Amino acid sequence: MQLFPSDLRDIAVGNVVGSNVFNILGVVSAAGLVSSAGIPIPDAARHFDLWEMLAVALACLPIMLTGGKIARWEGAVFLGYYVAYTAYLVLAAQQHSALPAFSGVMLSYVVPITLLTLVVSLLRRGEGPHS
Repeated sequence: MQLFPSDLRDIAVGNVVGSNVFNILGVVSAAGLVSSAGIPIPDAARHFDLWEMLAVALACLPIMLTGGKIARWEGAVFLGYYVAYTAYLVLAAQQHSALPAFSGVMLSYVVPITLLTLVVSLLRRGEGPHS
């Protein structure tokens, strides 16, 4: 049996998604079962990280629903999001004075631009020949 590049991509995506699903559902639930006091969830995780994970899932939604490819500009946007998220984590860990301004810029500019980009991307992909 010969594997084609698209098969290898499918296998890679399946490994990433499957690993994440197992880590969330399998490992965390097992830890909760054996812990007598439960697993405490820090406020930072509930107030920021949870929403960040939801935003990333929504950002991937147009690509997953249409079966499209990630264009270079989309890859650059995802890389930019990763850099911004890492910068936020570093600023928060250091309790840096620039954190409120950084958070304000992210909420005021990046979130609306992201939502607009997602809507336009989903609409453009829906117009393609594969829909």
